[in-house]
Amino acid sequence: MMKPFIRNHQYNMIKKQTDLLQRACNTVSDPKVVEAVRYSATTKIIEAFPDAVELQKQILEKISTLKTAEEFQHYLHSMEPYLEPFEQVTETQMKKLFPKNKKLKVPDLATIDNRYVTYLGWTDIATNKLFMVYHLNGKLVGVEGKYTPMNKKSNCFLCNRHEEVALFSAISKWKPANASPDYYRAIGNYLCVNSDTCNNNITDVTTLEKFIYDIVGQSRLES
Repeated sequence: MMKPFIRNHQYNMIKKQTDLLQRACNTVSDPKVVEAVRYSATTKIIEAFPDAVELQKQILEKISTLKTAEEFQHYLHSMEPYLEPFEQVTETQMKKLFPKNKKLKVPDLATIDNRYVTYLGWTDIATNKLFMVYHLNGKLVGVEGKYTPMNKKSNCFLCNRHEEVALFSAISKWKPANASPDYYRAIGNYLCVNSDTCNNNITDVTTLEKFIYDIVGQSRLES
């Protein structure tokens, strides 16, 4: 049995490309256009797995032969055994990431399907804070910030989808070498109100990882 190799954001990307191709097959009459969409979808999926071995590529490349609704559904279903789950964390580990929050309430980890998680995110309504946990460079990293619901839809900075958002503002722990003692930098972005929605949408972790580097500081992650 092959080991899991598809992370959640990659699976979301596969679903997105599969949906685009299926819609083209259903609505476009020009076969050349359909084949162009098919080529684009296949290429983008393969490029998302630069370290894939030949057998993994063969599994991914099956999208190039799909035509019927049943085939598309089976293709996505066939990926599920290869989903690489978010590495299990404990309540104790999570609380250690946020030592200043003595009464931190964490989500019920037993109810979370880690196969569909890119980052763990939850809110504390009492303090208007959002907490985020992510594995980066082999380390478990926590980020917290002020959470202000905007009661409107806008583009989430992580998943780049038009969803109900909140303003998430976190204070950077990184300081320039010549910074004054009272140096202060807050980084604010629109983020999905619902972290489950964001995890279901996100197709790339580049922005997420840059954000964490900006908040935590690269030296802390590499030490």
